[in-house]
Amino acid sequence: MTGERTDSRAPARGRRAGRRFGARCAGLLFAGVSVIVGCRIADSDGITPVPQLLAFLPWLLVPTGAGLLLTLLARWWTGAVWGVVLLGLLAWFIEPYGKTGEPAGPPVAEVRVLTSNVEFGQGTSSLIAAVGREKPDILFVQECEYTCDAALRRELTADYPHRRAVEGGGSEGSVILSRFPLKAGPGVPATMGMPGAVADVRGHAVRLQLAHPMPPLPDQVGLWRDELDALRDVAAEDTGTPTVLAGDFNASQDHAAFRRILDTGLRDAARLAGADRTPTWPSRTAPTLGVQIDHVLVSEDFAAHRARFLDLAGTDHRALVVDLTLHGGE
Repeated sequence: MTGERTDSRAPARGRRAGRRFGARCAGLLFAGVSVIVGCRIADSDGITPVPQLLAFLPWLLVPTGAGLLLTLLARWWTGAVWGVVLLGLLAWFIEPYGKTGEPAGPPVAEVRVLTSNVEFGQGTSSLIAAVGREKPDILFVQECEYTCDAALRRELTADYPHRRAVEGGGSEGSVILSRFPLKAGPGVPATMGMPGAVADVRGHAVRLQLAHPMPPLPDQVGLWRDELDALRDVAAEDTGTPTVLAGDFNASQDHAAFRRILDTGLRDAARLAGADRTPTWPSRTAPTLGVQIDHVLVSEDFAAHRARFLDLAGTDHRALVVDLTLHGGE
């Protein structure tokens, strides 16, 4: 009687095949993350899909961590080194970007700023209610189309008699409302409204500029970059006047075009108030999952004490409220 012969090498071959498959999967994850991290190192936003993925750079820790686990299971030690390097670079870039520091001179005025994208006007009612609760001094409202503009005029003019607006339908309309007197500013010509003004804040001139560049859609990355560059130029043209640049930037600190705005000397008020990287979009998954693309940027004349993120019905953005102190020259 002849017994069945078994191949004792089959389990070993299966293990080797499994390890090769795990190593390949890890390599694919690391390759994708490396492209994004490489653009971040090169201070470039690259081409689609890099700008879109850069917005979620902290979340690249997830595929990188998964890839590192696969390399350990596959005993692919070169890949493990690759994964550790990527994790280190991601951790480095997640750190806040831009300058901080205390303003010079004594405090001369307290200013509360609120910025909100109301998504084609759908969040207008919720915004008006939030304004009644928060009582900001200056409002920056994006995607405020005709019905939104009419509602703000009807409900808020008594408390906010000063305004600068770019009227438009859909996402094109934007408005700045203020308790302080406003003079016309040049604004920024763009696809969507970006009005500007100069506020008289208790005798001190403060430049106000609303930000709402185009989002980095796959076929409009060049336009998105150009409009962010236009905002950078506005920020850089008069660094001697206190400035507030606020709105939906459609960009995070992981975008090179946004960092160039910070390089003019402006500071992110949310970071100054200890709320860096708090997600503002999309509101349906924030604060668990999302990205901070709504910002209040201020010149070094301001200190920021508190930042609050408001969930408003009808819009895919969270509103941002910051309390600022304007300091005068010594």
